[in-house]
Formats: sequence, C-alpha cells, structure tokens
Amino acid sequence: MKKADIKDDEMRAEYTRADLGPLVRGKYAARYAKATNVVVIDPALTKAFPNNEAVNDALRSLLAVATAATSITSRSSRTPRKRVAA
Repeated sequence: MKKADIKDDEMRAEYTRADLGPLVRGKYAARYAKATNVVVIDPALTKAFPNNEAVNDALRSLLAVATAATSITSRSSRTPRKRVAA
C-alpha cells in the first residue's frame, strides 16, 4: 500500500468552510476545567515530592493525622455532674 503524498496543507476542493459548521472559541473549556485539578507546588518542594504519588501519600497521611487529632480533642458526650451544695 502506498502512502498518500501530501504536498500542501490546504483543504480538499470538495470541502468548504461552511460544511464544517460555526467556530466556537473555548467550546469545551468549562467541561475541561471541571475535569481537571492541576496544582503547582513550589520548586523547593519538588525534591521532597518528586512525583504525584509522593504528594498523594503525604496528603493522605496528613489527613489521617488531622482527623485523628480532631476526634481526640472533641467534647465529651457525657452529661456533666451536678454540684453538691456545701
């Protein structure tokens, strides 16, 4: 099978611009923004966190410590004792 020899970067004569429909700038920008969550870390931290797995592990352990600390310091559900008059 022979490869097609494409010499110019133009549309074929049978296609017109009107056949392709209206152009919309940023048509999928909102959908893309919802689907992505890119966070840029400080360059000084890249030595400690070389890849996304290292960042995710650190954040998971921090979340575990934070949730454990909040459960320890939460108020007791026990009813307070009544004071005895002296």
